[in-house]
Amino acid sequence: MIIDLTITLVKILFILAITVGFFAPILTWVERKQSAVMQDRIGANRADIMGFTALGLFHVIADAVKMFTKEDFIPDGANRFLHTLSPIIAVIPAILTFAVIPFGGQYELWGQDVNLVISDLDVGLLFVFAIASLATYGYVVAGWASNNNWSLLGSMRTASQMISYEVTMGLTIIGVLMVYGTMKLTEIGAAQEDILNWGIFLQPVGFFMFFAASIAENKRIPFDAPEAESELVAGYFTEYSGLKFGMFFMAEFIEMVSIGAIVTILFFGAWHIPFVTTATLLSWFEILGTNGANLMVMLIHIAVFFAKVIFFIWFQMTIRWTLPRFRYDQIMKLGWKILLPLSLVNIVVTGLVILAVH
Repeated sequence: MIIDLTITLVKILFILAITVGFFAPILTWVERKQSAVMQDRIGANRADIMGFTALGLFHVIADAVKMFTKEDFIPDGANRFLHTLSPIIAVIPAILTFAVIPFGGQYELWGQDVNLVISDLDVGLLFVFAIASLATYGYVVAGWASNNNWSLLGSMRTASQMISYEVTMGLTIIGVLMVYGTMKLTEIGAAQEDILNWGIFLQPVGFFMFFAASIAENKRIPFDAPEAESELVAGYFTEYSGLKFGMFFMAEFIEMVSIGAIVTILFFGAWHIPFVTTATLLSWFEILGTNGANLMVMLIHIAVFFAKVIFFIWFQMTIRWTLPRFRYDQIMKLGWKILLPLSLVNIVVTGLVILAVH
């Protein structure tokens, strides 16, 4: 009991350290540097410690200091309680989704079974959708509570856009569930040890639709109409400053990580290395003994999983700095008239193929 509780606590601390402690702050630097490289600029390079700039990495520290010390401004007429609560509602679901996302397989270490997921739910995929959708309330409440017309318009765009694309995103996953026959993310990941069983080969159309809908859910360019600086100043968080402003940004970056993680689990072999099975890896390290070999395989699988996640973060950043913003009517048309019917066709075709094969 105590050992199991300790292992669970270690996994929770690891996920918090990776998402909140590493990815959330470092992506503020990646956003600037990648855009600078793509636009032939230098990017963030001014913040320094004793003359050392570390490629602009000290801007992450400068941002944190600025967020913590900046004045927390609440406009006249705003609802103070909801104004304060909304960024919390936005950021917590983004972190909670990682409770069911496995970052490795199952390993036996010193007589103890270690499953690299905080909570291995039978309905893990449903949990991700249910929790992630709660963040919508944070964005909608933020716009309304600010007592600002631009913020309210941004929050209404957020609500309609998220409702539209959640329908499509849910339907694109049905094909994955039909293929693997489970909603348990650990089982979906384990089933992709053979590269031919990767979701990208079994559900290629589903992958592209899911990825597009996920970016729309995260309100990133080209789907950033709810923020649209040229139209709405900053949308739903126009009236936010200091740490509250930072929490909205942190939620967006953590959602980027969760999108990369879910795409990796569902479509790109999870923690598996192409053409290298777990048994092969264990044979490579058998000289270290059973526990040593399992430990090395576990570390390699964790590294492979997060390498894939980092790739998809880079891909999202590339899309963000390549495509222009869609008009709002184009966003709605893409969701309801293109992706939704296509997701339904994908379900029918997947069902027919499964019937034909079996």
